[in-house]
Amino acid sequence: MTLVDTDRTVENIGQALELDHVESHLHPEPSYDVAAHPVPTGLEEIWRFTPLKRLRGLLDGTPSDAHLTWEQQLPEGVTLTQVSTAEAQALAVNAPFDRLGALAVANAGGAVLLDVPANLELSEPVRLTLTGDSVDSTVWGHVVVRVGTHAKATVVVDHAGSATYDAFTQVVVGDGASLDLVTVNDWADDAVHAGQYNVRVGRDASVRAFEVSLGGDLVRTNVNVDYAGPGGSAELLGVYFADAGQHIEHRQFVDHTAPRTKSNVEYKGALQGQDAHTVWVGNVLIRKVAEGIETFEQNDNLVLTDGAKADSVPNLEIETGDIAGAGHASTTGRFDDNHLFYLQSRGIEEAEARRLVVHGFFNDIIRRIGVPELQERLVEAIESELAGADLSKVG
Repeated sequence: MTLVDTDRTVENIGQALELDHVESHLHPEPSYDVAAHPVPTGLEEIWRFTPLKRLRGLLDGTPSDAHLTWEQQLPEGVTLTQVSTAEAQALAVNAPFDRLGALAVANAGGAVLLDVPANLELSEPVRLTLTGDSVDSTVWGHVVVRVGTHAKATVVVDHAGSATYDAFTQVVVGDGASLDLVTVNDWADDAVHAGQYNVRVGRDASVRAFEVSLGGDLVRTNVNVDYAGPGGSAELLGVYFADAGQHIEHRQFVDHTAPRTKSNVEYKGALQGQDAHTVWVGNVLIRKVAEGIETFEQNDNLVLTDGAKADSVPNLEIETGDIAGAGHASTTGRFDDNHLFYLQSRGIEEAEARRLVVHGFFNDIIRRIGVPELQERLVEAIESELAGADLSKVG
């Protein structure tokens, strides 16, 4: 096994990385070539939870000139520009891992580059709002987010309106840099959204990626992380709330390609209504070279009504015995009777007690989003979701 000292040269550090693809049924071979990703049948492990017919032909890859309306608030020093597909591929890393990602690149006609220069520390968030007005034509998107060495930034990407949207996003975080990336999927009820996010974490860099999924008919996202050097840290956090008929699917793959790296994955979801369906699939791979790493992944689901279903699949693949800590956990269930009893014993009505339990369930993650107005918005959105539910009848 290879041990790496943080004082060694960049060349020696490179020798301790293990970026070659690893065969895994949960981690297909990456490629920009659409032909390398066959049309799924639904029997494949990475597709077995997804209702393919509800993707509205996204897998066919029909070209379209449709687009979303972009609004942006860019702090001084941050730029947003158009680049060619070839330029985007040269700037970024990690080709798409599935057909949807490859189709997004092939049909987007170039990419949008969000650039935070080296050493720039932002005191306010970068805000991007993407709004659709129709589901009739597919919108293809390719986005590159580049955060320079020792820069510090928070980026909030908000999705709203009606759309059939397939996007591939590549995130490159330089050595010693820090990025908080918040993605909000608050679509109209008829929207379909497929998104893949490939993130490379630099040496001694840190990334916190928050996903919030509330709206849409079908939302399916993949967040894939690897490391360009030792000392990198990635925290993937998510909250989601599915109503009747909604399908919300979140997948994460954390590939520990360097020693002394850290990862923490924590997603929490609630669902209510007939045929509400949520899917969470987490996978952490600890390579042979990745000695001294720390990782944990957890998914918790709160089923509020009959007729709703949550699938939760944590995975952990370990190729070295020299790790600082690794584990995973998953829970799916109804209300905690102890919490309800505590609140009711203090005079709180049962339905109100159940609402408070739901808010407390989500608050652990919401409070970590470092954008106060977004925190308030999410609390209000959850209250709105609960307003139409008869929680007094939930077991």
